[in-house]
Amino acid sequence: MAKNKFHDGPGPSQRQLRVGELIRRTLSDVLARGDVHDPDLNRLSITVGEVRTSPDLRIATAYVLPLGGRGQEDVLKLLARNKGELRRAVSKKLALKFAPDLRFQLDETFDRMDDTRRMLSQDDVRRDLGE
Repeated sequence: MAKNKFHDGPGPSQRQLRVGELIRRTLSDVLARGDVHDPDLNRLSITVGEVRTSPDLRIATAYVLPLGGRGQEDVLKLLARNKGELRRAVSKKLALKFAPDLRFQLDETFDRMDDTRRMLSQDDVRRDLGE
């Protein structure tokens, strides 16, 4: 079974976490200000929840979600279409040796939180927890 390069070893290094957060903030700013020359993308409000980088910092996966959660597949297509411009914007703002290759995935954190809340509110689970 092949290992996922994002989950080898004990977890991300401090450097990966720091660079991931810098990329997340930069992407959020660029998308919020509408700095991309794509009116379709600029019309949307997109949350960048997290950015994970590979150990060599050459790949950055941004976990994104459109406001309201609607049009998720369209958002991924628009971001992929503007990947080069977003990469240049990140590279210009951050002093990294290499501009990371940006990849975009849907942020499912909120869905998992909702599922957990639903599960914890079930009568049999609440009974088992002694509430």
